[in-house]
Amino acid sequence: MKKFILLSVILSSMLSTHAQTEIQIDASKSVIKWSGANLFKYNKHFGTVQFKSGEIAFKNDSIVGGQFIIGMNTIINTDGKYNEMLVDHLKGEDFFDTKNYPNAKLEITKVTYIDSVQLDINANLTIKNRTQKIKYKTVFESYEDKLIMKSKFIIDRTRWNINFKSQSLFSTLKNRAISDAIEFDVIVSN
Repeated sequence: MKKFILLSVILSSMLSTHAQTEIQIDASKSVIKWSGANLFKYNKHFGTVQFKSGEIAFKNDSIVGGQFIIGMNTIINTDGKYNEMLVDHLKGEDFFDTKNYPNAKLEITKVTYIDSVQLDINANLTIKNRTQKIKYKTVFESYEDKLIMKSKFIIDRTRWNINFKSQSLFSTLKNRAISDAIEFDVIVSN
């Protein structure tokens, strides 16, 4: 209840009651953590990729949307295994092809409040100029004058035409296949 009251006070001071307002995120305090693995999960890699910009849209003290640009050339590997080789491969044509597609984009299209801090989000995720619908849950928190959204979700990379050693395309190489799932743990802050 304290979080809800604090959130209401913060939002009331930032927003007019009838107009839609956008709050810019602080890209230096927001981060996307990713993880991927081979098919049997015994060779897992994880790292981060940074936001370039983003905004959260509010109307009548409620989140109603948002748009975020991700700089795909900022992708790094933090598990310490095959760092340079892995990052070069992820930036290459087989995966994200960052030379031709330097940015990804997430646009929130629908927000449903489960309660005062938990949200169901529908969004369009664009990677390599291919847009697909995704759904995920977000927890919305506030601390002093900071607003924080925390989300976790998994995508099937083949929906964005990232098919390198896909388990669906390389069924005969199951012990060498890479899982189609990419897991994300996202923190967005203003």
